[in-house]
Formats: sequence, C-alpha cells, structure tokens
Amino acid sequence: MSFTSLFMAEEETRDKEEIKQELDDLEFQMFRMKENMKEIAKKWQVIGIDQTKDDNWVVVYTNYDNNSCKIMLNDCESAYRGQWDFSIQATYKKDDTIFIGDIKGPENKGYGSICMNYLKEVAKDQNIHCITGDIAKRDWDHVDRLVHFYEKHDFQVEIDKETKSGEIVWQPN
Repeated sequence: MSFTSLFMAEEETRDKEEIKQELDDLEFQMFRMKENMKEIAKKWQVIGIDQTKDDNWVVVYTNYDNNSCKIMLNDCESAYRGQWDFSIQATYKKDDTIFIGDIKGPENKGYGSICMNYLKEVAKDQNIHCITGDIAKRDWDHVDRLVHFYEKHDFQVEIDKETKSGEIVWQPN
C-alpha cells in the first residue's frame, strides 16, 4: 500500500469516527433538550430553541409581567437544575421602553447574542419601540467587549470616558 493510500485510509477512518462522535453528541443534546424543556416549561414560558456559534443546542425561555422581562437560556449539554446558564434582566418603562438592567453568564459562548435576539423579538411582539440600558463604571474593565456586542446588535452606543459611563439605545427598523 502506498503512503498516499495509507494516508487516505486513515483520513477516511478518522472522518467516520469524528462523524460518529458528532452524531452521538447531537443525540445526547436532543435527549437533554427534551428533558430540559419538560422541566423548564413547568415554571417558565419557552420561547425558542437555538444553536450557539459552537453548534450547541439551547432552550430559551422567559418570564415577564407588567414590570420586568427576563430572557434566560439553558445549554443542552447539561441538565436543567432550576437555574439558567445565561440571562438578560430588564424592566419595562412607562414610555414603551425596555431597560436592560443586567446581563449575566459566561462570555464568548454566543449566549448573549441569542438572548439579545429573543429580547428584540419580545419587544417587537409587545409593540415596544425602544430598548435602552446603561454602561456603568463597574463595566469599565470590559467596556470594549460591551461596545462591540451592542453595536453588533444594532444599538447606538454613547460612551463618556471621563465619567466611565455610557448609554445604549436600540429601535426597530
């Protein structure tokens, strides 16, 4: 057998093993998603299923009343144990505005983008004309990441470097 044939055979075997592993991972995530959705739906309103930038499946859910709106996410790699993996916490203001109070959870997993897209959908569904928020002094150690995130999601971002503060505004097209 030539070196090229041996290399091709190893590549084909490796590809089959990788594909089998990917299918096993997907099957596990689908099982976990089914179980997580059952548990989440007992307490929250499930509003979507989505996939992260790393192709992990997530369940997106919410609770909202006249005062607050919370968009939460649970990754299907692990079991839902009554606690979200990521959330955007917001409040309704009198002028048909949603004010983002806090974003909590791990960074660089794509969770924030997924939750922000769902928050914008909730705003549109509820005829909310504006999403706003503040960038506070406590956020200053990661302000560049925040500015990038909000601009990526079509927010207008104003930063005051002297006071280490800022404001964000999103309005649907």
